[in-house]
Amino acid sequence: MAKTLDRREAKPMSTNHQELERHYQKTCDQWPDRKVELINGRIVVRELPTLNHAKVILQLLIQLIPFATAQGWHPVYDVKLFLGVQKDHYRPDLLVVPKFPRMWDDENVYAEETLLVVEVVSPSSRDDDHVTKPENCAIAGVPLYLVIDATQNLARLLSHPGERGYQQQHQVILGEPLELPAPWDLTIDTGKLVEG
Repeated sequence: MAKTLDRREAKPMSTNHQELERHYQKTCDQWPDRKVELINGRIVVRELPTLNHAKVILQLLIQLIPFATAQGWHPVYDVKLFLGVQKDHYRPDLLVVPKFPRMWDDENVYAEETLLVVEVVSPSSRDDDHVTKPENCAIAGVPLYLVIDATQNLARLLSHPGERGYQQQHQVILGEPLELPAPWDLTIDTGKLVEG
């Protein structure tokens, strides 16, 4: 289960945000083997992924890697998204980036540089993965945001980001094909994501 270490109201750029950033960095250093994120003023330390969670990501990678590598793209994990100064800090389950993405620093890739951001929902991340993160990723310019939710037996692909969120959503029941639009032009077999 995710543990919320700090909860604060979003405030204008101030000393409070600098203090929250310091606390976030300290928490990252304290939990180097965990997924630490800053979400709407909360510092969240996620539990280690389950075997089923890891299998979903592996099965997705098996489908993405041939196309991505032919394009010179890199599927990566444990890389943070840079949404902007004074913004949240996300560590998606999977990112696909170009060969030489623009980086904020060694750990943070600019959100608009990604080609695909993927979150696999766990019980403790449902609201963040379905609502909060997509809203902020759209504003930051993430072109494609994929949510895989085995607990609800669905996959949601969000596209056409803007200041008011993603303008398009395509949702399928796991087992149905899911089309990734250009520059992908690739069909994901979502049934393979949850096979034993």
